[in-house]
Amino acid sequence: MQALIYLVDAIAGFFTLLLLLRFFMQLNRVSFGNQIGTFVVQLTNWAVKPLRRVVPGLGGLDLASLLPAWLLQCVLVLAVFLLRGSPATVDQGTLALLVLWHGLLGTLRVAIWVFIGALFLQAVLSWVNPHSPLGYPVMQLTRPILQPIQRFLPPIANIDLSPLLAIVLLQMLLLLL
Repeated sequence: MQALIYLVDAIAGFFTLLLLLRFFMQLNRVSFGNQIGTFVVQLTNWAVKPLRRVVPGLGGLDLASLLPAWLLQCVLVLAVFLLRGSPATVDQGTLALLVLWHGLLGTLRVAIWVFIGALFLQAVLSWVNPHSPLGYPVMQLTRPILQPIQRFLPPIANIDLSPLLAIVLLQMLLLLL
């Protein structure tokens, strides 16, 4: 049973990550004309394209990318609940609320991990190959998180510590969730 739960979690987590990456790339106006963008679009079009016909955007937010990410997390929570054996004392209304709430928390966790991964990738690229084709899109993705920190924490001896501080703050937020 644990192996099945792991497999369901891995698949749902992977596609949730891709859908959230697509959402944040569109939100931050990151070009999809690169390797990451092309990969994300090709693997998420199956969910996003049909939803765009019925789910409108909201103030620049691509809800057609965000909604399936949340729904995948809700399905994951429900699947884990059912695979572990649901207690008979939980009524359907309570179960629905728990699934929706934990789906939201799961989506927020994955979103935070998207940014932690992007910050880590940006740091590695800045040391290894700052002119990599992936460098600029990753920088565009992380800019909204780093700019407020950089106002208060300027580079020290030409070393930017803002990604490190951002990762620590994001991990603290994960602990709260």
